[in-house]
Amino acid sequence: MEADRELQQTRVNDREPDSAPNQNQWRLPKLKHYKWWLRVTVYIVFLVAGQSTATLIGRLYFDKGGNSKWMATFVQSAGFPILLPLVFFFSSSTTKSTRPKFSTLVFLYTAFGILLTGDNLMYSYGLLYLPVSTYSLLCATQLAFNAVFSFFLNSQKFTSFILNSLVLLTISASLLAVNSDSETTSGIGSRGKYIIGFLCTLGASATYSLYLSLVQLSFEKVIKRETFSAVVDMQIYPSFVATCGCVVGLFASGEWKDLSKEMRDYEEGRVSYLMTLIWTAITWQISSVGLLGLIFEVSSLFSNVISTLALPVVPILAVIFFHDKMDGVKVIAMLLAIWGFLSYIYQHYLDDSKSHKNESKASQLSGDSIEIC
Repeated sequence: MEADRELQQTRVNDREPDSAPNQNQWRLPKLKHYKWWLRVTVYIVFLVAGQSTATLIGRLYFDKGGNSKWMATFVQSAGFPILLPLVFFFSSSTTKSTRPKFSTLVFLYTAFGILLTGDNLMYSYGLLYLPVSTYSLLCATQLAFNAVFSFFLNSQKFTSFILNSLVLLTISASLLAVNSDSETTSGIGSRGKYIIGFLCTLGASATYSLYLSLVQLSFEKVIKRETFSAVVDMQIYPSFVATCGCVVGLFASGEWKDLSKEMRDYEEGRVSYLMTLIWTAITWQISSVGLLGLIFEVSSLFSNVISTLALPVVPILAVIFFHDKMDGVKVIAMLLAIWGFLSYIYQHYLDDSKSHKNESKASQLSGDSIEIC
């Protein structure tokens, strides 16, 4: 009996060195898995909260007397200095050999900055010259544009869950547009302006979708850095270029001459005017960090889906802060958006589970081959 116990103990001791590494191999992928979902969750909160708040404050600017298209465009990119501390805090430790050429980065950031300037300006024209319902309906078309660009530029595969999510989110946004107030903004005065606003909003939706797909392609083919600093750099430098472009446009158009009068005539006062612009700039930067983070971690299409999810969030916040009426159509639109969001998340859960199983099988096969050797 004593000999049998010693033999069993010897077998256990022989297995312990092998079992410990196996446990560590199992724990490490799980830890990485949970960290990925945590990062994605934080980016989703940034995008939805930032975009919803920025939209509400942006509407407040026009409703209370703001009328400068270039100023509305300027604040969408001018808040980038608040991200500068993140550059030093999350400084990348990558070697120079893994970094793209400086000239390549300059060209990339400049091109994206110019693209953002034109896109933001077109959105400003659309919001000024269109009824809110038409503007919202046209903004929802960016999902369809992004689906096309993602298919050709990012090799995005479409499953039944993804298509279901796209259809539901588009219907949700369309319901909100059809049900929204027919009140027009102060800039509407002729059919010509209406056509300009219509074409600008449609063009902005297509340009924005193209921007998202190109950013994802740049992360994969040019940047090649899996760090948060890469996300911050992609936000700061194009925003700097876009801000410079807005300053040039503000002076070239002559709108800067009317800003002092606009501040004096603002219904809520000068302090409220400045705070509206400042907080609009800050919330757009928060939204952009979430947007780029989701492109970096998942895909441009997923980022656009989350961006569309913010459309039903705006009416809820309007009920809380502006005491708007919450009717049945808004409730249905919100439920459809949540359904579409969960459908897309479930597809990524299936993909992630499949990838995790493949990694587990690969680790088991490698362990078996080691034991055989």
